[in-house]
Amino acid sequence: MTTESPRWFKSSYSENGGQCIEVATNFAVSCGTVPVRDSKRPTGPALNVPATAFAAFVAGLKGSGFGNA
Repeated sequence: MTTESPRWFKSSYSENGGQCIEVATNFAVSCGTVPVRDSKRPTGPALNVPATAFAAFVAGLKGSGFGNA
């Protein structure tokens, strides 16, 4: 367990009227998770995504690894 507080941030591309998420990547090393939350509900719940899964997700976004649906 860590006493560190999450340092929330959202993408610089998040100028879409508030429909975005925030992440706290500072927990990736110490806890092995990346908390994700709705930016419109900062006191609401956060989803703790395993750091390895979050890294794979970001890599997929950067490399267009999800294909065209």
